[in-house]
Amino acid sequence: MEVTILFKIGAVGILVSVLCQILKHSQREELAFLTSLAGLLVVLFWVLPYIYELFQTIEDLFSL
Repeated sequence: MEVTILFKIGAVGILVSVLCQILKHSQREELAFLTSLAGLLVVLFWVLPYIYELFQTIEDLFSL
């Protein structure tokens, strides 16, 4: 696993957190929820290939 993906996930987390706080203080809770959902989806799409690779490795390990 690359280290840069961890920094990207951390950066998205910080950015989403700040945006959500700004939107909540401006009485836009719906947009804050959508922002956090969008951040979650972006990170999920980044991590999904690594999860697939993990399951492939486990499958190869047990299919001797």
